[in-house]
Amino acid sequence: MYNEWSLDVLYKGLEDEKYKKDREELGQLIDDIKNFSENIENEKDDEKFLLNSIDYMERFELLYISQGGYLNLRQAVNTSDTEVVNELNGLDKKVSQISKPLAAIQKRIAAIESFDIYKEKHPKIKEYSYMLSNIKKDAKYILSDEVEDVIAKLNLSAGSAWSNMQGYLTSILEADYDGEKLTNPQIRNLAYSEDPEVRKKAYEAEIKSYEKIKDAVSYSLNNIKSQVNTICDLRGFKTPLDQTLEQSRMKRETLDAMLEAMREYLPVFHKYLKHKAKILGHKNGLPWYDLFAPMGESSKKFTAEEAREYLVNHFRGFSDDLADMVDEAFEEKWIDFYPKKGKVGGAFCSNMPQYKQSRILLNFSGSLSDVITLAHELGHAYHGLHIEEHLPLNTDYSMPVAETASNFNESFIMEAAIKEASGNEKMALIESQLQDITQIMCDIYSRYLFETEVFEKSKNGFLFADELNEIMLKSQKIAYGDGLDHDYLHPYMWVVKGHYYSETLSFYNFPYAFGGLFARGLYEKYKEEGQEFVPKYKALLNATTVSDVEDAARKAEINLEDPDFWRTSLKAYEKLVDEFIAIS
Repeated sequence: MYNEWSLDVLYKGLEDEKYKKDREELGQLIDDIKNFSENIENEKDDEKFLLNSIDYMERFELLYISQGGYLNLRQAVNTSDTEVVNELNGLDKKVSQISKPLAAIQKRIAAIESFDIYKEKHPKIKEYSYMLSNIKKDAKYILSDEVEDVIAKLNLSAGSAWSNMQGYLTSILEADYDGEKLTNPQIRNLAYSEDPEVRKKAYEAEIKSYEKIKDAVSYSLNNIKSQVNTICDLRGFKTPLDQTLEQSRMKRETLDAMLEAMREYLPVFHKYLKHKAKILGHKNGLPWYDLFAPMGESSKKFTAEEAREYLVNHFRGFSDDLADMVDEAFEEKWIDFYPKKGKVGGAFCSNMPQYKQSRILLNFSGSLSDVITLAHELGHAYHGLHIEEHLPLNTDYSMPVAETASNFNESFIMEAAIKEASGNEKMALIESQLQDITQIMCDIYSRYLFETEVFEKSKNGFLFADELNEIMLKSQKIAYGDGLDHDYLHPYMWVVKGHYYSETLSFYNFPYAFGGLFARGLYEKYKEEGQEFVPKYKALLNATTVSDVEDAARKAEINLEDPDFWRTSLKAYEKLVDEFIAIS
């Protein structure tokens, strides 16, 4: 019953008359926007110009996210679908034409002295106050119309193409394991096997498989990072991190406060890793292939229906709207469950607020970890539920808060499961949660260190695969400390993680740490305040698309620039580490 998602709410196929109509309408709209932008100087009435601009941008947003969303979702489950790839390339080329007109429109909006007089007359302008103020703020980073146009067009055969190549190569990559050919998601899933020999052999096979594509993927990484460095310099950003923080609507003081607390607490997670290594019989820290080794006796496997029942029953205690949404996700076929050749690895959720739905991709094998992943992605969908009332241009939240609801769901489910368990099952559940938070703390921090160094070094030269391996290993040694065996790390994590391969989204690593620790802090407040906290939480999620990160947090009475908030989250995990050591 639960296997593949349905995309019919978008389109029933490429031959669907609705798809053809929308494709034609988008082409006409792009022409109209180009014509509108070319006559900006003739429009002296700021009020009329602003209303027309908003109308054009709204219509473009709705058409583009419907078509682009549909094609990207189809490609995610079958990267070899040439018809979809060709259609997506055509859409990208078409949309690239609008970069210059939109830049011109936004410059003209930014030149309007004040929006206050129009807010009182037009509710729509009032609702778009935050977006309009950001357009004004970001205007100083917009280049000339001609340069913006060139960047958008060249990107199709540059950063975007390199990104597509990495995604394609990793999706078709196969590892040789015991006479079988296993896809990348399949070989990586063996890291959760109960058999230590299977875990080690799978790790060795995975590492060896990357030798086939490491050089090609290194060209992807180098050229994307070089392009980002060049464009950041042109726009006037000191570093790509500065650009990311600006895009994230987040202060550097908030990032510094979080990193300060994380560095203080890294030894706590090293202690956990060393203890796990000792239990598994290792003397020099935990080897990478045993990072996800299951412990205790929680060997329960879940069917899709059992996962549904488990999550609905637990979330019902928090809020009916969350439990009801989980039911809807199953009933309306929002979820694509199982791994297959050509399907991208990992998991993601794509919000579709205009349809009041989301779509979730999994590579589900039935483990508790997979159920937690499902809870995580359903958190993204729940976030989407609380922003769907906003106007079309007010439905994007920034990277840091993107992981808030997802990680809150994880904390909620794991805490409930641990309370219900005892003995070896309890130990297994605690250890499973520690696996996840250690990824947030150590692995994410290593990715942050890696990307920082790659950006810096790529300014002055090309980084071949071996040098990228060295940077990755150095970053892992700093982040994991003596918790891992330095003879068994993972030098090719830069190959497999798609987060490095976006030409428009850099440093998609620290937001995971932010989301995990922010969510845990919110969960600690929920435990303290009970049901009184729930409306604050919903208000916070609602505010994430129309507020800076720090202002959204204030909806729940949190100061993100204070390291003590982050320490509150980490203290909760320190208690969990101590409990794990005591019972194991």
